[in-house]
Amino acid sequence: MKKISAHVLDTAQGRPAPGVPVSLARKDASRGWIPLSSAYTDQDGRCAQLLPSDEELTTGFYRLTFDTATYHATQKIGGLYPVVEITFEVREGESHFHVPLLLSPHGYTTYRGS
Repeated sequence: MKKISAHVLDTAQGRPAPGVPVSLARKDASRGWIPLSSAYTDQDGRCAQLLPSDEELTTGFYRLTFDTATYHATQKIGGLYPVVEITFEVREGESHFHVPLLLSPHGYTTYRGS
C-alpha cells in the first residue's frame, strides 16, 4: 500500500499532540504546489494516511505543512514557529513515508520514520 503518514509528539509535555492541522501537497513542474489533502492529528498525534486513495504516489517532491500555531493556541502557550513545512522527495520504488515531527514551543525536529 502506498502511504504518507505523520506523527506529532509534543516533546515539551512528553506526549502526543492531538488536533494539529496537517496538509499534504505535491509539486507539479508547471503548476507549483498542488494541495492533496488535509487532516487533524488524532488523540495519539497521528495522521495514518494523508495520501488520498485516488492519488498515485509518484516520484517527485511532496510537502507536509503543520499548523503549529493552532496547536499551541489550544495549549495556551506561545510558540516561535507558527507553521512547520517539511518537504521530502519520493524516489522510484519507494512506497511508504512516515514523517514524525517532534515539537516544542521554540523548536522542532523531524526524521524519516518507519
